[in-house]
Amino acid sequence: MDYKNAGVDIEAGYRSVELMKQHIAKTMRPEVLGGIGGFSGAFSMSAFKDMEEPTLVSGTDGVGTKLKLAFLLDRHDTVGIDCVAMCVNDIACAGGEPLFFLDYIACGKNYPEKIAGIVKGVADGCAQAGAALIGGETAEMPGFYPEDEYDLAGFAVGVVDKKDLIMGELLQEGDVLIGIASSGVHSNGFSLVRKVFEMSRDSLNTYYEELDNTLGNSLLAPTKIYVKALRSVKESGVRIHACSHITGGGFYENVPRMLKDGTRAVIEKDSYPVPPIFGLLAAKGNIEEQMMYNTYNMGIGMVLAVDRNDTDKTMDAIRKAGETPYVVGRIENGEKGVTLC
Repeated sequence: MDYKNAGVDIEAGYRSVELMKQHIAKTMRPEVLGGIGGFSGAFSMSAFKDMEEPTLVSGTDGVGTKLKLAFLLDRHDTVGIDCVAMCVNDIACAGGEPLFFLDYIACGKNYPEKIAGIVKGVADGCAQAGAALIGGETAEMPGFYPEDEYDLAGFAVGVVDKKDLIMGELLQEGDVLIGIASSGVHSNGFSLVRKVFEMSRDSLNTYYEELDNTLGNSLLAPTKIYVKALRSVKESGVRIHACSHITGGGFYENVPRMLKDGTRAVIEKDSYPVPPIFGLLAAKGNIEEQMMYNTYNMGIGMVLAVDRNDTDKTMDAIRKAGETPYVVGRIENGEKGVTLC
């Protein structure tokens, strides 16, 4: 008896690392010290030594049951982007600049090409965010996961000068709310998605005219990474007063998290186009509108509040970063919460 006979193939692990090195290399930053394969990742503090009061910000998350669709379609090159996005978008919400990322993949059986494909997606996400992929772990766990399944999670660290932290204290009545378009469902609410649609390869490969795509392609569209857009706003000279990443819990849970006491967000639902995937989901699942807005991003992945005089400058900066902004509402005085009208 040996470890391989017990279900853990060490040689496959070595092969996975070799295959993923080419993808990791494209995420490197000058602050990264050492190479891949050590017991830890090292990152020089030179990136923020000139800040007045450097403050570390962090985020950790996974992809959730969206992975079930990747298993069914045997497509593993985009879920890594989702994993990175869910972490770095939270950091960007606080005004932070992502520095580095670590991933964790747990699988029933290590198929080196599949693992390398997952890590390619992680590296693509890191490249979009400007973060270095400095380490990770691939754990082969036979008997715990089915052979053809895995879980994927990650952890990111960023930095911001304390004076630039986005904490919501600057919010005031009359501030404008600007939403940045999502790519679709992103990485939340898939337990409900999987109840609404039949989870089979045939179902996911079905083409829908209203989507101009197959169901699977629409649902697997990777989560948008908003780091460059928020950086562009900052570089334009605009001070963001508050920011919310619209993830699980939709508008009703996430927008209040950006507010200070005594302020209320008013969002106009007809101020931007809702992507057709949400209409299809609501119709097929007979889901009430409030539940849709309480579960999904409904086409807006990030909401920021700025002074009304900075509206045009903010919109231009977001477009310059390649994203699509909409004026979606305003801040009013009142009980802390959100009104959708």
